[in-house]
Amino acid sequence: MKELILTIVRAMVDHPDSVSVSEIKGDQMTVFELHVVQEDRGKVIGKQGQNAKAIRTILNAASSREHRRSLLEIIDR
Repeated sequence: MKELILTIVRAMVDHPDSVSVSEIKGDQMTVFELHVVQEDRGKVIGKQGQNAKAIRTILNAASSREHRRSLLEIIDR
């Protein structure tokens, strides 16, 4: 899942080397913290949150195969 998020987000931002994802696993849910520089945060979120919503939709579809829930948090550095 981390690689999926990294691949999608690195294609969107101006500073792809500064993108990182940390993973916090729970019993039934996994939280992914996406770290980007503040300049790229708007590109990841998108107009009215459309890009972030699309990334979360793809993440939820991929994690449903494993019968787990996923949460994506976007954090700026």
